[in-house]
Amino acid sequence: MLAVSASTAAQSLPNRTNGPDCGGSGHWAAMMTLVHMKNAGLIKPQDIDPSKTRTERLASEKIGKDLWHQVYLVSFTMKSGETVQAIAVHDASNEECSMSGADVFVISKHLGSQR
Repeated sequence: MLAVSASTAAQSLPNRTNGPDCGGSGHWAAMMTLVHMKNAGLIKPQDIDPSKTRTERLASEKIGKDLWHQVYLVSFTMKSGETVQAIAVHDASNEECSMSGADVFVISKHLGSQR
């Protein structure tokens, strides 16, 4: 089961052009997405296979001296085999992934080709 960490520090060293990496199955973008979806009653953490959770940074735009606006695709694979996806949008610095709250947009259906 995924555990929500109290730490919101940037999860890895920043890439000079893309900013901090707040992705990964146990990192900030995935955790905030899980919290929002759990609170909305859309998923239960115990139903997720944490080894299959994937987070992909889709965009990162520098908006200040040490501030990036970032967009992540978060995919949770349920123990049933179903995949639940959401987009997480937030601001991050080299010190904190939580420079703003996360806006989470649930993807209800994926149309087109699957990668």
